[in-house]
Amino acid sequence: QQYTELFATDKPLIEQFFIYVQNVLKGDFGYSFSQYPRKVSDVLAASIWWTLMLQLPAILVGWTLGNILGALAAYLRGGFDKVLMPASLFLSSFPAFGMAVILLVVFAVNLKWFPTSGGYGFNLIPSPTPGFLGSAFVHYQLPFWSIVIIAIGGQAIGMRSMSIYELNSDYVKFARFMGIKDNRIVAYVFRNAMLPQVTGLALALGTMVGGALIAEIVFSYPGLGTTLLNGVMGQDYPLISASTLIITFMVLLATFVLEILYGVIDPRIKATQSD
Repeated sequence: QQYTELFATDKPLIEQFFIYVQNVLKGDFGYSFSQYPRKVSDVLAASIWWTLMLQLPAILVGWTLGNILGALAAYLRGGFDKVLMPASLFLSSFPAFGMAVILLVVFAVNLKWFPTSGGYGFNLIPSPTPGFLGSAFVHYQLPFWSIVIIAIGGQAIGMRSMSIYELNSDYVKFARFMGIKDNRIVAYVFRNAMLPQVTGLALALGTMVGGALIAEIVFSYPGLGTTLLNGVMGQDYPLISASTLIITFMVLLATFVLEILYGVIDPRIKATQSD
């Protein structure tokens, strides 16, 4: 009877749907089937911060390093470009789970430099103590770098292509003809080449809950990836639907932030929007 009252299973499906929507708008996703009587919001709240602290810095670092390396490859060319381009192509085509497994086998299983799983030591309780923070930092390394390395490849290729295109543009040739300093020209080239890369960053941030969560699953990191996998295996439909809703919200939020960034990076777009 308590189960029927909680999940409204005695009501018609259409009424159950509207009850669910009404509860979601209030931030209530219901109770978890696999972790009953915990609420879905409590389960997600316990794991979402782990995901944000792992995925957000990793994607930003990978995006930044990839853009810097891609811009240097386009500007310097020569041996640096010949080494970076094949390496970037290899990394961009390498599956995320493959990189995570390689780092796990090499650095955790064979060399034993890092732990194989978890977000902190099993004998510790999450707290702002030096012991816990040190353990969390060590557990953080392999999942973090497995995401960063993959992100660098794709971003470097995109930035290199856009930088080469901009370097061969008429305004660059004219600027050099006018005697403008090369470092100032490079700044303009980098700024224009960044626009497509900002789109890539927004998409990466928006889909990080769906894409790079493979690293969390491989390393059993206590984030949304592991939580979602447990929900699927346990047929926890409230938990699965809530996770999907969060993914959708993050994509929409990233798209909104992208529109703002476009106006800041390229004033022409801001002027067009105002007209």
